[in-house]
Amino acid sequence: MDNHSAFNTGQTQRAQRFRRLHQPGEPFILANVWDAASAHVVATAGAQAIATSSGAVSWAHGVQDGGNLDLDTVRVSLQEIVAAAGDLPVSADIESGYAQDPNGVAASVAAAIAAGVVGINLEDSGAPADSPTAPLYSLDDQTARIAAARQAAERTGSQLFINVRTDVFLFGVRAEEGRYDDVVTRARAYRDAGADGLFVPGLLDLDLLSQIHHATDLPLNAMWLPGAPSPAELAKAGIARLSVGTALFQATYTYAQRVAEKLLTQGSYTDLEDTLSYGELNAAFRATS
Repeated sequence: MDNHSAFNTGQTQRAQRFRRLHQPGEPFILANVWDAASAHVVATAGAQAIATSSGAVSWAHGVQDGGNLDLDTVRVSLQEIVAAAGDLPVSADIESGYAQDPNGVAASVAAAIAAGVVGINLEDSGAPADSPTAPLYSLDDQTARIAAARQAAERTGSQLFINVRTDVFLFGVRAEEGRYDDVVTRARAYRDAGADGLFVPGLLDLDLLSQIHHATDLPLNAMWLPGAPSPAELAKAGIARLSVGTALFQATYTYAQRVAEKLLTQGSYTDLEDTLSYGELNAAFRATS
């Protein structure tokens, strides 16, 4: 088997495992990562799959979230994360595709697949500021972008789980009473364009989530926010997937700040003890020539 065939076989197997995880009412949890080290520790903690957070990846590279990373940096980062994840499937948050036009989205998707991912998140926000539907892409524009992503995957012969994120609730688009209908309308159009899943960040109302679940036939992804319902409660609402966005990054660096403050102000080594060992972490990564 040549390298290309081996890649496609491995990609297909991981993609199929990832797709099978999406069972409504049986949510699997994604502790979103940002680099090889975080991917390694999440994998060894018992993850069923690995997903990136675009915000966390951006911050790890010293830039603000919101489409500020260049595609080549994203591609290299994804390669490192995929390598650290081992056999676990990896899904990449590619924001709004690092492009506005469908061809640009297709190029970004092709780069992500080449890096080894089996899933993507693609946002419907990020439209040009002068767009009449800003901050969201119009239905026609976003469905064209989704179709381009699907076609890019098909051209590579790869299976790809396209999780389309709609920011209707996150950004409070439209009057509140119209948001549910907007999400359902978008979800159905996105499904027809090639989406496999629907992500509705900013919405944790169990009744509305349940209604969206029943009104669409796409596996539904919710995002943790402070005060979020428990995974068991979200399961009853039909959620198939729960992610935490930038929260793990924030928790990690909050802890690092506290440890550093104790070290620098109190001379305390206490929190530097009982950690993952140097040898354990060093052995997790490959040597370079």
